[in-house]
Parts: sequence; C-alpha cells; structure tokens
Amino acid sequence: MDGCPPLAGVQGVETMSGKLKADTTNNYAYNKILQPFANKLRKEMTKAEACLWKYALHAGHMKGYQFRRQRPVLRYIADFLCKELKLVIEVDGITHQDDETGEKDKQKTSDLESAGFKVIRFTDEEVLKNMNGVMKKIERVVEEMEMSSPPPAPPPAGDSYPCTSASEDKGGYEIPGKTTIL
Repeated sequence: MDGCPPLAGVQGVETMSGKLKADTTNNYAYNKILQPFANKLRKEMTKAEACLWKYALHAGHMKGYQFRRQRPVLRYIADFLCKELKLVIEVDGITHQDDETGEKDKQKTSDLESAGFKVIRFTDEEVLKNMNGVMKKIERVVEEMEMSSPPPAPPPAGDSYPCTSASEDKGGYEIPGKTTIL
C-alpha cells in the first residue's frame, strides 16, 4: 500500500492490540481514513481479484451473501469482506512470497481474527488456475460459519400479526388495526 499514511495512534483504529471487536456499533471496524486508497485499489484490481469478484463474490453469487471489495478495516484494506459473516478473503500475489510481506500478512490475519473476523487466503495462481476449487473452499467455509453461528433472534413480542378467523372465510387475513387484506 504505497502512499498510505501511517496509522499508529489514529483515533478509532486499534493496532495490533486485539482489543477492538468488529460489530455493527463500529461498522465492522471500518476505517474511513483508508477510503481513498481502497478506491484506488478497487480500480486497479489484479487479474485474480477481478476473476474472483466477477465469478464468485459479486452480486450475491456466494450463497446470497454480499461481499465488498477493497474494504478498509482496522488499519488494513481487505481484498474482500462480508460483514454479515465477518469473513475476509485475501488474494496474495507473487509479492506476498517474500519474508517481509509474509510477516505483514501474518500480522494482518492475526489482527483481523482478534477483531472477530475469519480470514481465508488464496494465491493468485489458485484463483486463476482452479476457480472451481477456490469457490468450493469458500462455500465450505461459509457453510461452516452458517452452522456455527446462532440463528437470528425471533422478532420482539407485538411485532407479529396473527390472522383472525373472521377474514379467513373470505380468503384473506386481517391485521389488527388495519384493513382486511384479500
């Protein structure tokens, strides 16, 4: 991320402490300071990122979940992020093979996991040469996350509208305080 400003001490962004938990109260650890850099990366996606976006993650292709590309989170920009699942998908190019970048990737993964995200990584080569395998792996992870997360809470009392028998004879139903719907 050449040209990115240093973020140590930026208010609202935890760095390497693991104390911040991503949730709806903080827009899943969104970092608006990184937005201009995320926009630039979104316009300059690698071939592997573009393929994964187009064929697997765009427009709810992945089991109906919405993924965002190049999403600023904590002090990083995640390649792909699903807020609902708290799932981050990273696509690593050849530059991620050197020791220094590999260590930065480990720290990024650790920080994101400490904040409550699940992180999965693929190489450019995996995405470009085995898209079906990559998609199946993501699907398996999503299914595991669906099974391990608790079901949504039922609506609060008073929010449901029971049908009344008076209108059932007419083939409709009645919402208390509302007109009969046929």
